[in-house]
Amino acid sequence: MASDASAAEGSSLVFHPMDQFIVKPLFGDGAIAWYTPTNVTLWLALSIVAIIALLVLGTSKRAVVPTRTQSIAELAYGFIYKMLEDICGKEGVKYFPYVMTLFMFIVSANFLGLLPMSFTTTSHFAVTAVLALAVFLTVTVLGFVKNGAAFLGLFWVGSAPLALRPILAIIELISYFVRPVSHSIRLAGNVMAGHAVIKVFAGFAAIGAIAPVSIAAITAMYGLEILVAFIQAYVFTILTCVYLKDALHPSH
Repeated sequence: MASDASAAEGSSLVFHPMDQFIVKPLFGDGAIAWYTPTNVTLWLALSIVAIIALLVLGTSKRAVVPTRTQSIAELAYGFIYKMLEDICGKEGVKYFPYVMTLFMFIVSANFLGLLPMSFTTTSHFAVTAVLALAVFLTVTVLGFVKNGAAFLGLFWVGSAPLALRPILAIIELISYFVRPVSHSIRLAGNVMAGHAVIKVFAGFAAIGAIAPVSIAAITAMYGLEILVAFIQAYVFTILTCVYLKDALHPSH
């Protein structure tokens, strides 16, 4: 009996850091179908609402002296516009709405995921893979539409010795099709890892002897996650701009 009591006491300290990523239905506990509202769909919708509140409602007055919300919206607009123009040139500016939408969605989802009791949608590969595949298909179709067969020049390294060009072409082709994999895993993996580490430290906070150290670690990790939330959105967006540049100017 004593061993059972100690086991029960020990089980109270058991925590599962990956439970926070479980997809659950919003209503009831039944099976999840494609039409079932879940915690994922809820926080995806909240991300859209946050974007509308910032970019539409926050800039509706267009004051000469901007409010804080308008200032943030204008900074985000200028930041992405300059990034796209610097990487892709003036020709890439016409694709600004798509790139801006990607950045705002990812950064909004990342920051909303830092709220207590929230769900981080960008920690799921199902979400990031769709975003990465959309970029991959858009860039590929655009490359062939804009350049025709000349788009295949992206895989031909003309500056390399002739004997090495076929080998390099195969490597370039493989790396091209790996793009959506690395594009999606980078975002989801970094977001998931950070949240899991915070959950681990939170579990140790229940132990009185190390609670102060655990709380300090949680605070430090949370500050790091705020930085990661922006950096991962930035990395995803800048890679999108680089891939777009390859579609517009497919040559080595």
